[in-house]
Amino acid sequence: MYRTVVSRILLSGGGRRHLLRHRDLRTVICSSRFSTTTETQTVPNRRPLNPPDPSTSSSSSSTSFQTSSAAGDVPRHERQNPRAEYEEEQARVLQASLQHVIRLGWSEETMIAGAKEVGISPSIVGSFPRKEAALVEFFMDDCLQRLIDRIDSAEELQNSTPSQRIDRLVRIRLEMQAPYISKWPQALSIQAHPLNVSTSFKQRAMLVDEIWHAAGDASSDLDWYVRRTVLGGIYSTTEIYMLTDRSPEFRDTWMFLDNRVEDAFDLKKTIQEAKHLAEAVGAGMGSFVGKVLQR
Repeated sequence: MYRTVVSRILLSGGGRRHLLRHRDLRTVICSSRFSTTTETQTVPNRRPLNPPDPSTSSSSSSTSFQTSSAAGDVPRHERQNPRAEYEEEQARVLQASLQHVIRLGWSEETMIAGAKEVGISPSIVGSFPRKEAALVEFFMDDCLQRLIDRIDSAEELQNSTPSQRIDRLVRIRLEMQAPYISKWPQALSIQAHPLNVSTSFKQRAMLVDEIWHAAGDASSDLDWYVRRTVLGGIYSTTEIYMLTDRSPEFRDTWMFLDNRVEDAFDLKKTIQEAKHLAEAVGAGMGSFVGKVLQR
């Protein structure tokens, strides 16, 4: 249902998700010892009690072969997968639950209300091992997918600088949380739980990587880690600031974000200038030492 952005991190490194390959259904049926299409195995020194009639046996075998062939000719992607159907129902429940978060919070009661909303038994909530965490993680994945769709269709980003792109994308992503801002401290608490923190970290890492990718970053050295660490800090601090912002339409939050992005790029420029200065000083010192040795 959702593209795993997972797409750009996993696929950019050459890793691809491989589907399990199973033997063709007809092969499985024909090789089964319960199959009616396999040849009859006789026991030595023992005659069958009721020898089959040749004409009846031929007709039965033909019918059985036609039935198994018809079943096997059904395209694999069209066959019903019980597990896929069950996972689809879970996704429907989670999607419907989001509209109840403002009233009930990120809770099991919210998921029960979502199940009733789509006409599914509330008992399905028991299939989620971490319940509230599953709802928060679903929301994070959904927001990431919506952000990717926005990036793919946004013409406004094409003629902007990297800092402007980052500022704009972080704002777009945080605006998705605005309707749930009163309940977001609870979501952060759920994400910080020891059982959930690893998934939360991965989701935020994918978000930061997606934003940097959209900004045109193609680094593969140490800068790759530094840039993502800096942007992760900008995103997290802005997210926390947003929780206490009472200005109209989070005006102060977006000003805070603008300043943090500007500071980050100024710091990058300062670091680059210091690096060039160090290289120049090093070259000068090398030349000076060379002249001293020549004396």
